[in-house]
Amino acid sequence: MKEKVWETFEQAVADIHDGATLIVGGFGLSGIPEKSIEALRNKGTKNLTIVSNNCGVDDFGLGLLLASKQIKKMIASYVGENKIFEQQFLNGELEVELTPQGTLAERIRAGGAGIPAFYTATGVGTPIAEGKEVRTFDGKEYLLERAIVGDFALVKAWKADKLGNLVYRKTARNFNPIAAMSGKITIAEVEEIVEVGELDPDEIHTPSVYVQRVVLGNNYKKRIERLTIKE
Repeated sequence: MKEKVWETFEQAVADIHDGATLIVGGFGLSGIPEKSIEALRNKGTKNLTIVSNNCGVDDFGLGLLLASKQIKKMIASYVGENKIFEQQFLNGELEVELTPQGTLAERIRAGGAGIPAFYTATGVGTPIAEGKEVRTFDGKEYLLERAIVGDFALVKAWKADKLGNLVYRKTARNFNPIAAMSGKITIAEVEEIVEVGELDPDEIHTPSVYVQRVVLGNNYKKRIERLTIKE
C-alpha cells in the first residue's frame, strides 16, 4: 500500500468539483475539519451539497462556505447557531433537508456499509414522513430512509499513520468515523502523523481502507459554539 500523505490542504481538495456531495464530520464545533473547509472556501467550489450534523457558526467551520454562498443544499439535524443559514433559507437561496440526528447518523453509516436504505420508527406521523414509504412490522409503522454516500468526505482525526489509519480524540469521535466510511474519497486532516506500525491496532478507530488522503494541520482553534457561564 502506498503512503497517502498529501503536502497541503489545497492539493487535497483540488479535485472537489462544483455540485459535489460532501460528508463532513464534527459535532457543533468539535472535531470539524476546519483546515479542509478553509481550503475549499479559498478554492471557490460552488453548488455543494453538504451532509453534516450542523453548519458551524457565521465565521467558522461550514459557516465559511455559507458566507461565500458555496452551499446549494444542506442535509443536517441542527442548524440553530448560524444567522447566515437562516437568512439564506428564508431568501430561498439554500435548500435544507432536516433529518433527525439518529436517522442522519444511520443514513451516513449505512452508506459506508453498502446498505442502500433502512426502516426506522423515528419521524412516523410527523412532517419528516412526507413523501416517504411507510411499512408495518409487528404492528408498528416505520419509514424508509435512504442511505447517503458522498463524492468526498472531510474528517478530522487526532493521529494517523502514513497508510491512513485514524485515531480520534474524545468528542471528535462523533460523526467522524461514519463520515470517513461514507465518502468515495475521504480526506482526513490530523494533528499528528506517525510511521506505519506505531499505532496500536486496538486504538485505531478508522481503518486505512476507508481513507485516501491524509493532511497534517496545526494551530487548531478550540472554539466554543455557545459559551455559557455561571452568574
